[in-house]
Amino acid sequence: MKDLTMIAAMGKNRELGTNNNLIWHIKEDMQFFKDTTIGHPIVMGRKTFLSLPKLLSDRTHIVLTRSGASLHSDVLPLPSIEEFMNLAKNIDTDFYVIGGGTIYKEFLPYATKMILTEIDESYPNADTFFPDFDINDWNQKVIGEYQDKDIKYLRKLYTKK
Repeated sequence: MKDLTMIAAMGKNRELGTNNNLIWHIKEDMQFFKDTTIGHPIVMGRKTFLSLPKLLSDRTHIVLTRSGASLHSDVLPLPSIEEFMNLAKNIDTDFYVIGGGTIYKEFLPYATKMILTEIDESYPNADTFFPDFDINDWNQKVIGEYQDKDIKYLRKLYTKK
């Protein structure tokens, strides 16, 4: 594995979603997500997979699920992070963790990078959040500053020290 990168868009209070749906639907950010992850394996939890409108093209879908149920013939289900790490260690590519909140929290100790779109808004009805992390463990760099209608946001690249 090259890098294990967590990628997310979150609000001021680390809000990610509500009722298994994304809160933020910013066209530029969605395009950035696609451009960044295309051609790479994406790792997610079962609920995140089920929330996708369809399989994301040109990406291998790895779904962490304790259920042995088949989600889709083109999905690689794995029962644990340990199973994922054993699989990924011999594959020479970047992997992207795309959610949800529990999966981000479980992968945080293993992540080498985070690409976070930090939106200057809050959403009081959120039920899924990006985990707290110690900023002192990471180098950070603003890689973009944007505005979509009335929403301002920064995109930051965090690299583990």
